[in-house]
Amino acid sequence: MTTETVFTNARIVLEDSMISGSVQIRDGKIADISEGNVHVGEDFEGDYLIPGLVELHTDHLEQHYSPRPGVRWNATAAIQAHDAQIASSGITTVFDCLRMGSDEDGGFEHGEMRDMADAIQAAERDGRLRSEHLIHLRCEVSADNVLEHFADFENDSHVRLVSLMDHAPGQRQFQTMDQYIFYYQKKRGLSDEVFKAFIDKRVAESQRNSTPHRLAIAKHCAERGITVASHDDATLAHVDEAIENGVKLAEFPTSFEAAAASHKAGMSVLMGAPNVVRGKSHSGNIAARDLAANGVLDVLSSDYVPLSLLYAPFILADDVDGISLPKAISMVTATPARTAGLADRGRIATGLRADLVRVHREAGVPVSRAVWRQGRRVA
Repeated sequence: MTTETVFTNARIVLEDSMISGSVQIRDGKIADISEGNVHVGEDFEGDYLIPGLVELHTDHLEQHYSPRPGVRWNATAAIQAHDAQIASSGITTVFDCLRMGSDEDGGFEHGEMRDMADAIQAAERDGRLRSEHLIHLRCEVSADNVLEHFADFENDSHVRLVSLMDHAPGQRQFQTMDQYIFYYQKKRGLSDEVFKAFIDKRVAESQRNSTPHRLAIAKHCAERGITVASHDDATLAHVDEAIENGVKLAEFPTSFEAAAASHKAGMSVLMGAPNVVRGKSHSGNIAARDLAANGVLDVLSSDYVPLSLLYAPFILADDVDGISLPKAISMVTATPARTAGLADRGRIATGLRADLVRVHREAGVPVSRAVWRQGRRVA
């Protein structure tokens, strides 16, 4: 049985332009795009129609699963709460981040992330989820046990993105000890003696493990066709290493030099949408707006605030010269989809999935009025 839906009187945001008109959906796919209101259908009253957002990196699920230190919530309930907030923010495809390897953040036992992935897939089979959930494995390559954790996912087809991270002191995000002291000594209330032992241990682990683990994981991903991301690159040497590892996504580069080199090398440069909304990085690194102004920002991620992924593109279009709304929206739709190898979504184009969002916005924070995934309304 054929199902058909028509939206009319909409400001339709295409990948490189915007038109006023109508969109026709048939059997979950976009069947027609017409300039002018040539169809009778749901009146958008001039609201925007944009593609469903594609989120490549969010730690938001952890906040629902472990809402307090040492607390574990029911996994299915946590996933449903996370999914509801994701969908209502206009995100129709989400890569849920799961930690591989015990690093200085600690927190999760071996097997918990595999259990969480199983719970996500069970919720999907049971029809509990509004958005499509894929898996992003965040691999702490300096950790002794990262390969053991990674092995739990070797044959999981939901794994479509893997990031290579090293959060040891003196590395990448923590090139200066001032940042590391704030994050891991002051916040934890460690004495100087205990903190020094902690640093020595982490540095030794990084020196011992980072290169062999990075190479092993990158090789496995290349064999399986999984997109690889670097994380917190700070120097040209880091970028060269990413190129050698076949990286396609440069997540949260911490210097303009690294971001520009990654972009030039053909990687998609990803920064946090909260960085755009706040106008600065929460960890004191470069501002995403500055990268956008210099033409080296490709992808935004909601990171820890789902609604920021809808809000940030409008801010960029408002405030950054040379960034149109279609270009900004492509940073949260077409480009992340393309980077992750998802050719069937991320754009409003005939034949693609009808993953769509109705957005009302006069000024300030946009409102997601309705969300459709494959033509079915989910929020």
